[in-house]
Amino acid sequence: MKNNKRIIYLSAGTVMLLFLGLIYAWSIFRSPLTAIYADWTATQISMTFTVSIVFFCIGGFSAGKLAARIKHRTIILISAAIIFAGFMMIALLMDAGAPTKSLWVLYIFYGVFGGGGVGLAYNTLIGTVTRWFPGRTGMAAGVLLLGFGIGGLLLGNLVNVLVQHMSIAMVFPILGALMATVLIAGSFFVKIPGPHDLAGGAPVPAAGAPRQPAAQGQAGGAGASGAQGQAGGAGAAKPAPRNLTLREAAARPPFWMLFIWNILMCVCGLLVINSAAPIAARYGMLATLGLIVSLFNGVGRPLIGTLHDLIGRRNAMALNTAIMLLGGLSLLFGAISESAAFIYIGLPLIGTSYGGTTTLLSAVVNRFYGPQNFQVILGAATFGFAVAGIVGPLMSSRLQEAAGGEYFTSFIMVIAVAALAFVVNALLTVFSKREGLD
Repeated sequence: MKNNKRIIYLSAGTVMLLFLGLIYAWSIFRSPLTAIYADWTATQISMTFTVSIVFFCIGGFSAGKLAARIKHRTIILISAAIIFAGFMMIALLMDAGAPTKSLWVLYIFYGVFGGGGVGLAYNTLIGTVTRWFPGRTGMAAGVLLLGFGIGGLLLGNLVNVLVQHMSIAMVFPILGALMATVLIAGSFFVKIPGPHDLAGGAPVPAAGAPRQPAAQGQAGGAGASGAQGQAGGAGAAKPAPRNLTLREAAARPPFWMLFIWNILMCVCGLLVINSAAPIAARYGMLATLGLIVSLFNGVGRPLIGTLHDLIGRRNAMALNTAIMLLGGLSLLFGAISESAAFIYIGLPLIGTSYGGTTTLLSAVVNRFYGPQNFQVILGAATFGFAVAGIVGPLMSSRLQEAAGGEYFTSFIMVIAVAALAFVVNALLTVFSKREGLD
C-alpha cells in the first residue's frame, strides 16, 4: 500500500508539472501575437519569457518560505488562482489598438503572474513528492521534471490547434482554466509523508520543524560511510543525514560552487537549445529534427537522476558535464566538416545533459542539506536559471551576429563553458568533502 501511495503521488505530481511546463512554450505564442502587433520588436516580445523565468525563480523561493507557514496543498491552490487570474487578465486587457499597453499586459500577467504561479507549484511539488522517495530522490525528481520538460512540447500542439480556430486572446483563458483545474484536482495528492509512511526509514521532518543537530560522525563527513556512499549505489541513494538552514548552506562554499555549476551548464544548453531548429536546417537536416533536443531534454531528467542514485553525486555530475562537453565537441566537428551526422549526435547529447542538470540540482541540494529546508534552499539555488536564462540567449544571439549567422563560435563557447563547469565541479568536490557534505 505504501508503494502504491508513492506511485500515485509521483504520477499526480508528474501530470501537474506537465501542464505547468506549458509556461516554457512561449515561442508558440510569438507568431500569432506578432501578426497582430507588428510594431513589437523581437527583443520586446522575447522579454516576456525572460520576465517569466525571473518570476518563476521568485515564485519557487517564495514557496520554500511559505511551506514553513501554510499547508503545501494551500500553496498549490494559490498557484492555481494566480495562473488563472493572470491568463484571464491577458484576454480582458490586451487591445490590438494599444500595442504598448498590450506588451505590458503580457509582461505582468504572463511573466509575473504566470511565471510566479508556476514557480510556486513547481517548488512545492518537487519538495513534497521527492520526500516519498528518500532513497531515490534523483529518480523521483527526474520523473517529475520529465513531465515539466516535455509539457511545453506536448501542449504546444494544443496551442497550435486552438489558435487556428479562435483568437489568441481567447486561448489564454482556456489554458489558464485548464492549468488551474489540473492543479486543483492534483492538490489532493500533495502530502508530506508521515512517520509511518516511509517503511524502513526515519520520518522526514516537516518544513519549519526544529532542526536536529547532526551526529558528530556525520558532520565530519570523512568516515567510511561517506566513502562508501560514493562507491556504491546503496550508499549513494541515502539522503543526507543532516538538515541545514538556507543561511547555513549559503555560508559554505559548496552551495556557491553548485550554484555556479548550474549556471554554466544551463548557459551551455541554452546556447544550442534556443537555435536547435535553425542549427538542424543549416547543416542539411529537417528543421523539425531540432526538436530532438527537447525530447532528450525530457529523457535526460530521469536518466541522470537515476544515475545519481546509483553511482553517487560526484560521478553523476562529472558524467553529466562530460556529456555536455562531448555534445559541444560533436557539434563543432559537424560545423568544421559540414557533417550532419555529428550535428545529429551533438544535439541529443546537449539535450540530455541540460535536462540532467535540472534534476541534479534538486537531488544534490537534498543530498547536501537534507529534506527539512529543501524547498527554500532549492528555491534560492534555482535563481541560477534566471541568470542563465538572460545570459545564454543573449550570448547566443551576439555570437551568431558576430559570425555572420553561423554557429561555429557558439559551439566553441559551449566547449569552453563546459570545460569551466568541469573545474567548478572539481572545486565542489573538494569543498563538499571538507565540509562533510559528500
